[in-house]
Amino acid sequence: MLTATRILTWFIIAAWLTGCATEPEAPIASTPSPPSSKKKQRQYLHIPPDTAISPQYKFPKSARSIDEALYTFAPAAIDQLKPYFKKAGMSYPPREIVLIAIKDEKKMELWARNFGPFKLIRPYSIRAASGMRGPKLKQGDRQVPEGIYHISRLNPNSNYHLSMKVDYPNDFDREHAEVDGRSDLGGDIFIHGKSVSAGCLAMGDDAIEELFVLAAHVGTDNIKVVIAPSDPRLRPLDTSHHSLPDWTSELYDQVTREIFMITQAKPPVKLAHTSASHPIYRPAN
Repeated sequence: MLTATRILTWFIIAAWLTGCATEPEAPIASTPSPPSSKKKQRQYLHIPPDTAISPQYKFPKSARSIDEALYTFAPAAIDQLKPYFKKAGMSYPPREIVLIAIKDEKKMELWARNFGPFKLIRPYSIRAASGMRGPKLKQGDRQVPEGIYHISRLNPNSNYHLSMKVDYPNDFDREHAEVDGRSDLGGDIFIHGKSVSAGCLAMGDDAIEELFVLAAHVGTDNIKVVIAPSDPRLRPLDTSHHSLPDWTSELYDQVTREIFMITQAKPPVKLAHTSASHPIYRPAN
């Protein structure tokens, strides 16, 4: 009896040990691990710390990080951008950049510098920009803002591929809204991919990959976004439409001066049909 009991005990122990040894590791093995630098050398550059997501903004746990987005998009984006920088006589990445968006022409210009004056790197086509001439005034007006802005954060998990948040409303917007008695100014204005817009600048996926990668390498503190209704280098910005607020002339003066300062353009001759004088423009002879 004792022998039979011992045999049964050893049989149970052996079966238990065999079960542990053959425990499947599929859940661990099937979980994809992040790309390793040993497998593939990372071709993107060091990311400045100021590109980090604001601590007030929380992505889902499963969302990709900026670092992971760069691992995917940076190699091709850098290859696309470097020839433009080389042609402009500038190394990549630059120290700071300015994006000048012209609403009526649906174009965006990338200007950059390391030291000295800004240089035009390349133009982009804006695929979509809703609204019309004039600044954004309230939530839901579908207007693309006009003014001088910055990039507040990068979003690698955008519904529109990738995106960069514009810091609308800025101080100018808030000050004039308070005077006007407006409170619901709206927000969530982005430069993003795809080709649809509800107050944002839709650049298409290829363009936003370049701009997103460049923004990460330059750092959001070193990016300025100037949005104008039309190109003030061609003609003075028109403030005569009855729908525009009284302070639009002040806004357009700021935008005009900023664009001339960045691009170092020579002011055109003042057009005959412009009634208001502007100190930047030379009077017609």
